Amino acid sequence: MTAGPAPRFLDRATPPHIATLISVSGLGALNVSIFLPSLDRMAADLGTDYAVMQLAVSGYLATTAVLQILLGAAADRFGRRPVMLGALAVFVAATLGILWTTTAWTFLVLRMVQGVAVAGIVLSRAVVRDMVGQAEAASRIGYVTMGMALVPMLGPVAGGALDEGFGWRASFGLLAGLGLATLALVALDQGETARAGGQGLRLQLRQWPALLGSRAFWGYTLCAAFASGAFFALLGGASFVAGTVFGLSPVWTGLALGTPAVGYVLGNFLSGRLSARIGTDRMAAAGCAIATFGMTASLLVTLAGWPSPWVFFGFCAALGLGNGLTLPNALAGAVSVRPDLAGAASGLSGAIMTAGGAILAALAGTLLTGSAGLWLLQALMAAVSALAGAALLLVRR
Repeated sequence: MTAGPAPRFLDRATPPHIATLISVSGLGALNVSIFLPSLDRMAADLGTDYAVMQLAVSGYLATTAVLQILLGAAADRFGRRPVMLGALAVFVAATLGILWTTTAWTFLVLRMVQGVAVAGIVLSRAVVRDMVGQAEAASRIGYVTMGMALVPMLGPVAGGALDEGFGWRASFGLLAGLGLATLALVALDQGETARAGGQGLRLQLRQWPALLGSRAFWGYTLCAAFASGAFFALLGGASFVAGTVFGLSPVWTGLALGTPAVGYVLGNFLSGRLSARIGTDRMAAAGCAIATFGMTASLLVTLAGWPSPWVFFGFCAALGLGNGLTLPNALAGAVSVRPDLAGAASGLSGAIMTAGGAILAALAGTLLTGSAGLWLLQALMAAVSALAGAALLLVRR
């Protein structure tokens, strides 16, 4: 943990302001969700089918899993600030390229390059852990993710509206503009928080067994992976469920996708207020229980013969609430196992979490072959939420 001056906004001599951390994290979250209501139309415009375009979700998640390891290690070696600036510059360039792409495969290549936006999510956690201890880190991460939770609430709505008004490329035009603004904000505000003379990737790789051999690290990481996996499964199937099963327009699809974020905002707010007092493990366990209950109830209502978008997406608010309680606390625990490797631990745990999400997003896409796929998706989301709670048993000494 680095001692230093308190953050002052737009002062590079101090750690970044929380508004900057929210901005860089929010850009990464927006990049995942803004175009989801447009997947069907993108497939038609680029001359391919939905399964190929779905790689923009599952393939992107797989790419960011690898990038999180590399970016976390690079940030420990070279510092948080230069890695963040470089990642944002590459993101803007890739996003501008998408505006002129005419083939599905060119789009997908540039989409994978866009994955460097994950630096904002990974490094914001590491920056917080640089400054404070585990319990306080969970609280601050909760506030950061509460702010960025507004993005998946509003992003799909904005993306659906931009699609209907100007076409699907307008969403990526917005991303490019926001990327430039965020790059300028980081350049003006983010002071360095990592200790000088960080370790290189090779030396960090030698020390990873200390992380991978820790039951606590695996418990927190698997908890986060399964908890977020339920949401990634939703991302992989939401466009199909909304458009094909329920016949919703892009705008209504975007509104429906915002319901988990309503619960997520509340969950992160509660994490910010209560984690330091109640404890990270109890908060994470409570979140897993709420998510499991919500998804199980959603499944039972559908099996009883009352499937509807109100039921499906309404109960997803419980999933969001559970994740809002679970993720800040589980991730704070993971990066606290070895505070001297906070960047690497953040990247490694995030990579494992995202790789699991990529698998579940792809699995969700294969399950959705008709109306029967709805209850299969609900069952999958309920099961992995329960596994998140079970993973916390590894944390117990």
